[in-house]
Amino acid sequence: MDEEYDVIILGTGLTECMLSGILAVEGKKVLHIDRNDFYGGECASVNLTQLYERFRDGAAPPAELGRDRDYLIDLIPKFLMTGEGLIKVLVYTNVVRYLEFSAIATSMVYNGGKIYKVPSTPGEATLSPLVGVMQKLKARSFFEFLQKWQQEGDKAALDGKTMAEVYASYSLNEDTQEFIGHAMALHLDEKYKKQAARATCERVIMYASSAARALEEKRSSPYIYPQYGLGDLPQAFARLSAVYAGTFMLATPIDEIVRGGDGAFVGVRSGGQTARAKQVIGDPSYFRDSVRKTGRVIRAICILREPVPKAGAESAQIILPQRQIGREHDIYVTCLSSQQKICPQGIYVASISTIAETAGDPKEEIAAGLKLLGPVEQIFVSVSDVYEPVADGTADNVFISRSYDATSHFETVYDDVKDMYRRITGKELVLQKREESGDGSSA
Repeated sequence: MDEEYDVIILGTGLTECMLSGILAVEGKKVLHIDRNDFYGGECASVNLTQLYERFRDGAAPPAELGRDRDYLIDLIPKFLMTGEGLIKVLVYTNVVRYLEFSAIATSMVYNGGKIYKVPSTPGEATLSPLVGVMQKLKARSFFEFLQKWQQEGDKAALDGKTMAEVYASYSLNEDTQEFIGHAMALHLDEKYKKQAARATCERVIMYASSAARALEEKRSSPYIYPQYGLGDLPQAFARLSAVYAGTFMLATPIDEIVRGGDGAFVGVRSGGQTARAKQVIGDPSYFRDSVRKTGRVIRAICILREPVPKAGAESAQIILPQRQIGREHDIYVTCLSSQQKICPQGIYVASISTIAETAGDPKEEIAAGLKLLGPVEQIFVSVSDVYEPVADGTADNVFISRSYDATSHFETVYDDVKDMYRRITGKELVLQKREESGDGSSA
């Protein structure tokens, strides 16, 4: 450990492992440390015993739940869309070779007290009750504009416009806006309407391209999921880093972040050893004096004996838009089964997540999501603080990631990776596909 590195990375969450792999591929000498003895940090996948250790003070899991080794339960549940940025990174770095993916059977949205399938084909869109007949025609005009905007590259067409103004120009009502903004663009609240329209339109295009690819591949939703849990994602990027000579040290506590007289990062000390580097990257837990709290996320892990009633599938995502449930933020429900290799047959793992809006009982805040699940065998509820760095890191060479949010997708994680990479290197992240070499590694 008593060496000089280009960059030291603290924590093995997905953001940190993605940057570790990317920087190692670019020739940086990387030292990657985690205080835990497992990969993934807050986004790890845990077995049944680890789950009970975390939430039930080490109590033994009930024998009727089956073998411990049959469980890989995500602490932070998220799905991937085939068109999103993380998938592009997986493909271009060739990390995808370490992973197997399973299709999520359905995507649904809560409306008027019921759940409906989010249309994934033109035929389903025509028949869907989520948008009225006249609004379907207006929405079609909006989608045709987006297609033209994307294909012709006339990016200036949206310059200076908010999403609310774009909606108004196509006379889209609240139901249609809710469908586009929450079921397709996957916004967590309504703030996006006052923001520049470009980001939302790009999200809608990404969703549409993911749905089109799903249709080509005869999948019924645009979502996919890595078999054996999300914990395999950070491990896959860690493997990439190791292939390019990245050094990993698990179960290694950090005693001190060493700074020079000017406050800039110098190294990290663990026990009697000090590793030095030009820069450090880490999650907020390593830099409590350099982050600010921005909110709290409620998450509930639920073990079920049956799939979600009325979902009609063994795996699903269900979005409960905030307007439908009298909240400021959406609630996300995911359900997985043995098809995803994360639990034994006859068991289903559902997760619920949202932004905490009160200081009261978190179960009351997610009650609308819990109601959809039917009988719950076991429930594990957590409330986690959300942090962001107070500075961009360019002054002291300390680059801190953001906490994982309540959304059920990885776009915000990818945005954080791109932003951090730009600040760390001074250039934009350009994805270049790694070629396979004879030894199975990427060249």
